[in-house]
Amino acid sequence: MRFATVDLDGTPCVVTIDDDGARTRVRGGTGRTLTDLLALPEPARAAALAPGEPAPADAPLLAPMRPSSIVCIGLNYLDHIREADMERPTTPLVFAKLRGTVIGPGETIAFARSVTRQVDWEVELAAVIGRPTRDVGVEDALDHVFGYTAANDVSARDVQFSDGQWVRGKSLDTFCPLGPTVVTADALGDPQAVRLSTRVNGEIVQDSSTSEMVFGVAELVSFCSKSFTLLPGDVLLTGTPWGCGAFADPPRFLEDGDVVEVEVEGIGVLRNPVVAT
Repeated sequence: MRFATVDLDGTPCVVTIDDDGARTRVRGGTGRTLTDLLALPEPARAAALAPGEPAPADAPLLAPMRPSSIVCIGLNYLDHIREADMERPTTPLVFAKLRGTVIGPGETIAFARSVTRQVDWEVELAAVIGRPTRDVGVEDALDHVFGYTAANDVSARDVQFSDGQWVRGKSLDTFCPLGPTVVTADALGDPQAVRLSTRVNGEIVQDSSTSEMVFGVAELVSFCSKSFTLLPGDVLLTGTPWGCGAFADPPRFLEDGDVVEVEVEGIGVLRNPVVAT
């Protein structure tokens, strides 16, 4: 099943989208995002996610989630490790993005040149947590994943590398586009066999597969849950493959007027314009 959040005359509404593009409101979705509904206890959650009335096909898409936590993994693709000429990590490299980074399809990635001049793209498969997850084993971890969405882990490289830690460079407002939809785990299938890519102004700059991950989704969920609780609606960004602008020759970064599109197979294309001031 495929879920999205749309804007109905200024009010968010959770909908399902079928294979023909038809949209149906879920019964408890008006005034809420999918994060709100996943946080409900059963059986209230099942009732809230049940199909209701048709929804307008032209309602703009919003970010499908407004997660309380955005947990991210760095250096998790073998091809990215090779291009960055770094050592393969022995345990997942975990960091976080702040909530104000989240935007949806079509919204603007905005930054001030007084803060950063090296803004980079990172296509990522994002796992959406479906139930409280604490101290779970790898063998059970995927049972805690509700579904998946596409993410762009936008990064201010000059800030990231000069600070010596990653939170500020990863957490500028608008630096976490999510969407366009959330696809349930059963509908996506094997999360380690998904193609993902990035285009900047139509040019392909990233093109890889989640098969290149060092640590798979199940390992990442389990690893994180050993240290902190993941809650329903939280989002786990699982790393990016080769092709980031910072490691190109010569390096290339997003500029005012660019359009960046990240695409995850089975989920869709997440397109955002760029504005620099």
